[in-house]
Amino acid sequence: MDPVAAACRARAEAIYNRGMRRWELTVALDKGRPQPLFLQLATILADDIRRGRLTPGEPLPGSRELAARLGASRNTVIAAYDELVAEGLVRARQGGGTFVAEREARLDVATGSGGALGYSLGSPSPSFVLPPRAPQAGALSLVAEPDARLFPARALARAFRNALSPRILARLAHSDPRGHPTLRAGLSAMLSRTRGFALSPDFVLVTRGIVQGIDFAARALVRPGEVVAIEALGYPPAWNALRLAGARLVPVPLDSGGLDVGALEALASREQVRAVLVTPHHQFPTSAVMSPARRSRLAALAARHRFVILEDDDDHEFHYEGKPLLPIAAAAGFANAIYIGSLANLLPPGISAGFVLAPPAVLERFVGLRLASAARGDAAVERAIAELFEDGELVRHARRVRRIYASRRDALVAALERYVQGALRFSTPDGGMAIWARVDEAVDVDAWVSAGESEGVLFAPSHRFAFAGRAPPFLRLGFTSLDESELTEAARRMGRALGRLREPKRAARR
Repeated sequence: MDPVAAACRARAEAIYNRGMRRWELTVALDKGRPQPLFLQLATILADDIRRGRLTPGEPLPGSRELAARLGASRNTVIAAYDELVAEGLVRARQGGGTFVAEREARLDVATGSGGALGYSLGSPSPSFVLPPRAPQAGALSLVAEPDARLFPARALARAFRNALSPRILARLAHSDPRGHPTLRAGLSAMLSRTRGFALSPDFVLVTRGIVQGIDFAARALVRPGEVVAIEALGYPPAWNALRLAGARLVPVPLDSGGLDVGALEALASREQVRAVLVTPHHQFPTSAVMSPARRSRLAALAARHRFVILEDDDDHEFHYEGKPLLPIAAAAGFANAIYIGSLANLLPPGISAGFVLAPPAVLERFVGLRLASAARGDAAVERAIAELFEDGELVRHARRVRRIYASRRDALVAALERYVQGALRFSTPDGGMAIWARVDEAVDVDAWVSAGESEGVLFAPSHRFAFAGRAPPFLRLGFTSLDESELTEAARRMGRALGRLREPKRAARR
């Protein structure tokens, strides 16, 4: 177990054990059964240990305390504990106390118990990849994430205090499954002002984030086996949401202008396409921006072949050069487009909120899915975020970090040109949160990533975003989560890692 996970587990166990000093055994011993009472108790405890109710390291009640609760003799409890010690399920600690043994009581993740399942799991589900673990202390991660240090924490704390006040909480008991009305009104006003929409809150559904919006769209609109076109490089969690709905995913190539609409047109001419998932503004992961002409061509193609454009616009607010282009959904008037966005890049990590814009008839289907799984949503969180809209805090924060991120982008460009000159080729992106850089063919990308980790810098190779698992040699280098000095140091570590790879080749030539 890595040190971070071990520390988290130790902390969780300490909190848990403090709260479980008065552990409750919700069972009665049966004196009428032929099995001795101590064996009944030992069997009950052993079952709780093996199925994970009693966790490794957890203390059991003292023999006197448990005997009093059960109405049994202390010798009965001692004999039961001795039986569990003999089986290796518990251990008696020197100085007093009986604890669940560390090597036992591990819950079988595949079956949910220590034994085999009594039913079939059915068809295989998509393979899910866990998020990367937190970097070790001192490591610098070039991930495209917002910098939590920049968020106005006091404003958020105030908004949460207000949302949790008795007066507000009383109103949240019967929350709207479409999302808190004040937040929906704030979102519709912001999106009308900044992204060219003309809409009322009736067109807005609040979600937990981008992936939930895609999940609602997939389950409401896509039947199993139908084709959904996706970008050949993209966001794997979004693909999994589509797979779970039964979609047959078909990757479409990208070029410097984003999705190749000509290739999509060729696909639509030979197969019935139900939907296309596309990121036209700061394409993920390449940061490419689709031109207005290509957007219009995509909208016309969707109308002609009657498929849905699922427009993912995750970081629209971070555009640094000129004005950001308006969404396809705004220009198309929702005829064939559903707009899916997120506030995650404006909120601290751990607080997620997103939205879907679509005609009320479509949102009605999405609300049905919400009611079936999580009818209440996160009303208190939504109310707090709504307050940040009302007092202008989010708008001011977005303007501030846009300037900061533009400066950080330029700092990373300068640092890469200084420390890894010749190994990378890239254009400075007009927007987004990362640089997409082509790696020189003489450099082993995976070896560079591994050497970088040893030097204390983390960065992602292109194949992590490739639908087929293979991609041309590129790196995605985020610049938003580190300040200028940290970005400079990260680039220096990248250069040092690259030097380690090149050193053996130089020695071999000598």
